[in-house]
Amino acid sequence: MKFEDHLDGDIVVIDVSGKIMGGEETTLFHGRIHEYIQQGKKDFIIDLSKVDWMNSVGLGMLISALTTVKNSEGRLILANITKIESILTITRLISVFEHHDTREEAIKALA
Repeated sequence: MKFEDHLDGDIVVIDVSGKIMGGEETTLFHGRIHEYIQQGKKDFIIDLSKVDWMNSVGLGMLISALTTVKNSEGRLILANITKIESILTITRLISVFEHHDTREEAIKALA
């Protein structure tokens, strides 16, 4: 897994790519979220358009991110979930995460 993050106004956008299977990148991912929260950022979009595959550790990473953001009174939206929609549906997490088909729709939802 690789990820890149940037600000779109006050919204933190994190582009995730590759296979989400845990490891050092997961720890770095959580660290970045905490850094943004400490800077006062509350709205996050995780763009999953370039994710090839995800295992249960990847799901745990997303759940942990959602919990962290919600505990700081923020919002986390998943964008472009097409490739992982089936695993979210099977685990019933599809109803836990706010999600939109495109990054643009997610940004509008946070506006």
